[in-house]
Amino acid sequence: MTVLGDGAPTLHDTGPVPGPGGWPVTYEQVTTGKLPVVEQAPLVPRLSAGLQLHGEYQGSGFTDPKYIARRGDGQVVQLSRLLYLVASSIDGVRDVETIAHRVSARFGREVSGDNVRFLVEEKLEPLGVTVPDGQEGEEVDAPRSDLLLALKGHRVIFNEHRTAKIARMFAWLHRPVVVAVVLAAAVVMDVWLFGFFGAIEPVLEVLDQPVLILIVFVLTVASLVFHEFGHASACRYGGARPGCIGCGLFLIWPSMYTDVTDVYRIGRAGRLRTDLGGVYFNVVFMLAMAGAYFATGAQFFLAAVYLGHFEILEQLMPAVRLDGYYILGDLAGVPDLYGKIKPILLSLVPGAKGRAARKEVAGLKKSARTIVATWVLTMVPLLLGELGYALWNLPRIIATMIRSLTEQLVGTGSAFADGQVVEGLVGVIGCVMLLCPMAGVVYLSVKLTGRLFRAAKRSTTGRPVLRVTVCALTLAALTGLSYAWVSGMTPKPLPKRPPIAPILQPGVSTQEPQPREASTPDGPASGDPSGGASAQPSGTAGTGSAGPDGSPPVDATGSAPASAGASATASGPTNASQKAVPTSGGSAEGPLPSASAGGGPAPEPSPTPSESLPASPPASPSPPPVSESPSPVPS
Repeated sequence: MTVLGDGAPTLHDTGPVPGPGGWPVTYEQVTTGKLPVVEQAPLVPRLSAGLQLHGEYQGSGFTDPKYIARRGDGQVVQLSRLLYLVASSIDGVRDVETIAHRVSARFGREVSGDNVRFLVEEKLEPLGVTVPDGQEGEEVDAPRSDLLLALKGHRVIFNEHRTAKIARMFAWLHRPVVVAVVLAAAVVMDVWLFGFFGAIEPVLEVLDQPVLILIVFVLTVASLVFHEFGHASACRYGGARPGCIGCGLFLIWPSMYTDVTDVYRIGRAGRLRTDLGGVYFNVVFMLAMAGAYFATGAQFFLAAVYLGHFEILEQLMPAVRLDGYYILGDLAGVPDLYGKIKPILLSLVPGAKGRAARKEVAGLKKSARTIVATWVLTMVPLLLGELGYALWNLPRIIATMIRSLTEQLVGTGSAFADGQVVEGLVGVIGCVMLLCPMAGVVYLSVKLTGRLFRAAKRSTTGRPVLRVTVCALTLAALTGLSYAWVSGMTPKPLPKRPPIAPILQPGVSTQEPQPREASTPDGPASGDPSGGASAQPSGTAGTGSAGPDGSPPVDATGSAPASAGASATASGPTNASQKAVPTSGGSAEGPLPSASAGGGPAPEPSPTPSESLPASPPASPSPPPVSESPSPVPS
């Protein structure tokens, strides 16, 4: 800055001159050094794109009221009353001083502009509620809660507009009179189906026909979609606004979801109605299937009713984030039960961490603490037990899944190659049913390993002794578990079994596999009590017929000729006639003679007294006890 003029008159000139930053100053301020302080421009905070403020969390289990806000990316955050008042006063036009006046009037205590600036920059911006100062756009990249047992890979099926139309269409089904009639009809239906008609007969009929399995599969998918209509319509009936309906991957299975976040601003009764709306619509769907059976007589509709009961039981389980989990959470007034596992467990630990956790737990009402603590102390041992059991049985799980998937893919491909389109399509369903659990197991294993690694790294930061101890214990545990896997201490894979539902596994053998026999230099041991197939005597086919007792036919010389289809070795394909039955005496007999290389009959061994049979078959029509292999008849 340059001051024009000199001399005494200049010092007394008070006219403005350009100052720092363009602010006018006087000569007196320059000479005395009392320049004006350039103040910052007032902060005008802005909300992030798509943010929705849902209001107070009704029926909360917390001692202090909680307020719900939902970001544009779908993440729901809980705010205190002061933070919610600040967020609700932000409109992109008011500065922090104006917001402070509004908040002070509504909060009942004086709040300054500096207070509002601090809350915006240090509290709301990290949560993604407001946009950082200086950012042009309104999109935020705020952290999301990484829930382990939550739906992943969301895909919208019905947008918010279409979901609103569907909800309006079915909202009348939630009227109390209609609900009472539906539940009474469901009781009558179950009494008739399970008590008189028999629920398993339709299922067996479906398993016998590949086309019917496809139809029941389609009906099952339809019931899942209708289940979500129940949540949306119940949300609207309670006065809230439902969001979109979509699908994703939950644990190991494809699953559907309905966005009913707006239900948190209505009462507890409305939330419970929304939680139960899905299983209630499952009941409505089953009644419709029963009506279709009475109209058409097709029993596959009753098979869909039977499977619908298992869907309801699965949804009511409170272990994972299905309907039962949210029902329990709304009864307790705590929206995220899994988020309370850590503070409740830490509250049992003495020390500073325990005291901090107990303060957080004390923020819950007594009834909510009782429900949540009971759930945590029940679910944590159950989850840890399931994890340990899965690790112990991991080799047999992997071996069984790979074997089953290989057979399924080969059989399905063979069905399509042979022109059996329907069987092939059903086989594809079986492939999907196998691939989903395998993908889920891999996903959960990777996710859980990453979480444990990050938690261990975070808790041992700056504590090298503890980190070395944790690494040593982890290495010892992995070494012991690996030794158990390799040494055979863990259970072996399940033996090969014929499929229960052969329709779902085309091309897979339905015969019981036979164990291999121990072989000797002279041939296979026919006295193996394990039920292995024994070799039949081979040679030229005889012309006689089997005796009335089922024994081999006897020729003119009294010897038992070999059948034309008999195999010369025990390693050939087995069928019903080759299946051996263990002898009651328990002693192993010698191998039977086989055909010579030249094709002539094998030399007949001299019978021992224990091997002798009567020259003619007995007259009794009842068959004698069968031996492991036909004994030679003395000539």
